[in-house]
Amino acid sequence: MDDKVNTGHNIEDKKLIINARKPVGELGNQILDRMNESHESMAQWGVSHFEINENDIILDIGCGGGRNLERFAEQITTGKVVGIDYSEVSVEKSIDFNQKAVADGKVEVIQASVSEMPFEDNTFDIVTGFETIYFWPDFIGDLREVNRVLKKDGLIFLCNEAVYREGEMDKYADLIELLDMNIYSSEVLEESLKKTGFSDFKAYFNDENDWICVTARKI
Repeated sequence: MDDKVNTGHNIEDKKLIINARKPVGELGNQILDRMNESHESMAQWGVSHFEINENDIILDIGCGGGRNLERFAEQITTGKVVGIDYSEVSVEKSIDFNQKAVADGKVEVIQASVSEMPFEDNTFDIVTGFETIYFWPDFIGDLREVNRVLKKDGLIFLCNEAVYREGEMDKYADLIELLDMNIYSSEVLEESLKKTGFSDFKAYFNDENDWICVTARKI
């Protein structure tokens, strides 16, 4: 069997990249370290498009290596930051990355799925998802679940390194096949958010890097 994919990754690279979907074991730890570093520029760009108040209760879905939990915790005082991830390795990495904030009760990390989150209705002021909606198993149903746990007028923020554009998807073909991922256009994101109880949709593009982030508020 050929050990190459079209992008030129060898079999070991492929094993590592596959862990981007659900990190496990040592390769999972490696990909989380890489993502904490490689996603930093995108995350900084993305979070510039909304404000955090010192008393906000924030949920980060698919918290990965925990860098964004740290980022949000630095901006709150009386609030709290909660991260969820369905990967046990990601939960462990996020806790380790935020040891002091976890010990202080400022950050909490839970192993859970976006499809069935262990939170009461109307809990959070802000819900974020960085590089994660590609893998949500039921996008519309999962957005409804996000809506459930958000407070009225609460903010949803989604940020991706890839955006669907007609005729420009060949560059993602290998990753889509390797990771079984869905890449959404801004139009689909807007339609999906409106369908699941959100309004005030805004989309922002970084054309140099092909990044997209969107915000909307719970009706």
